[in-house]
Amino acid sequence: MRESLRAQARRRHQALDLATHSVVGTPGVSNTPLEAPSGLISKRDSVSISPTPANFNLAKENEEEATQVKEQTQDGVHEQVLAADYDPSLDRREDEQRRVRGEPDKPADDTQMIEEEEEEEDVDDMFALVASDKKKVKKAKKVVKPSAPALITTTLDSAADPEGYYQIILGEQLDGGRYQVFSSLGKGMFAIVVRARVLQGEPGEVGKEVAIKIVRCQESMYKAGLKEAQILNKLTEADPEDKKHIVRLERTFEHRGHLCLVFESLSMNLRDVVKRFGKDVGLNIKAVRAYAHQLLLAMSLLRKCNIMHADIKPDNILVNEQKTVLKLCDLGSASDASENEITPYLVSRFYRAPEIILGVPYDPALDIWSVGCTLYELYTGKILFPGRSNNQMLLLMMELKGRFNSKMIKKARFGDMYFDDLGAFQSVEKDRVTGADVVRQVHITKPARDLRQRLMPPSSVKMKDDEAKLLASFVDLLDKCLALDPAKRITPKEALVHPFIRG
Repeated sequence: MRESLRAQARRRHQALDLATHSVVGTPGVSNTPLEAPSGLISKRDSVSISPTPANFNLAKENEEEATQVKEQTQDGVHEQVLAADYDPSLDRREDEQRRVRGEPDKPADDTQMIEEEEEEEDVDDMFALVASDKKKVKKAKKVVKPSAPALITTTLDSAADPEGYYQIILGEQLDGGRYQVFSSLGKGMFAIVVRARVLQGEPGEVGKEVAIKIVRCQESMYKAGLKEAQILNKLTEADPEDKKHIVRLERTFEHRGHLCLVFESLSMNLRDVVKRFGKDVGLNIKAVRAYAHQLLLAMSLLRKCNIMHADIKPDNILVNEQKTVLKLCDLGSASDASENEITPYLVSRFYRAPEIILGVPYDPALDIWSVGCTLYELYTGKILFPGRSNNQMLLLMMELKGRFNSKMIKKARFGDMYFDDLGAFQSVEKDRVTGADVVRQVHITKPARDLRQRLMPPSSVKMKDDEAKLLASFVDLLDKCLALDPAKRITPKEALVHPFIRG
């Protein structure tokens, strides 16, 4: 009976199998894996040839693996957020409202209650926190909310809604009849994206599908769109053979006061891939490995060009129709690494590096943190840090990686918002009875459950030696991507030769 169930599971996964498509590290080239003479690979080619087998399944290969991942990633303390069901635009809107209102990452009430709690000396559980006999409670100073600054906008086009989004009509022609819109792909913070067909153009272009990003009709958004186009052109010049997995910008034009960016057409994003092929349990480890390799190639190009993407997440990574090649997209938040404006709301919250939240000067290492969060999500189907605020994000990070070093806290502009003079973390939490925000002082020393505990199966689960080794190397790569100190985080160059990628 058990064997019959396994056979049924195998047939179900085979229905999702994409084994007829090869996975290569570089799109647009032969699907035959490249080999150097005598089996030797040059140092230059060693980070561009796909280390994965010619074929891979997106779905987990057996029910035991899926069940193991589902059980291992359960967290009894914090609410689990499924990657497939998460809508990052909601968090971006919430954080944008906080930014515009100038609100600190503190309770919304005029006053807040502060509870001081001491750490229980428990050998088995370093994070068993209990209230001291005499709990100190005091009221903090009144928080005065500054008035919201006015947004600078241009005169909205008649075809735009009150927020400046273009109101597209299916079948509408853009750019003097060059493109015809046939579907809407989505709406983000900065623009809407539509799929269109080329009606006029060079020989071979007519009939081709493209994706067009129509930027909101706002002065600040328009400037951001021009900056995105400039950055994409710089990346294209640095990658003329299209081997580094960054989406290609074909051209730009204006339509009724809206800046429009024309991109190559791709298929679904990685959040949709997880939803379709690994809902609740994540993707096959070999698929994650192939995607990780390609994403790290994109990181290497960004680092070479001194560019920070600043919004890496599954939603901003697209795949081709065969789901074998990915492209990093949506560089609307990207900037040169020399531009280092301290803001606690850069990057979508669940993928936001600790240096951003703390107000520490940041660099391209912030993208590697986001890559680590994304890869964990692809493998497990769960959000790694589902914090409802920056404050809770820091708590979740420390529960995984331990406490921040004092040097990093001292140079953090917002350090005193989260840590007291003794280094205790001021955790903002909801009172279970009243629902009010309270601040609980938490003294964190060691991780509660690190990545190895979360991802490696218990001893009762039997894994093949090669599978166990691959998973262990994946855990090690994630651990290096998620170093709390950005100076100690792995670089794209180092990650591309990591055992998980190279084998």
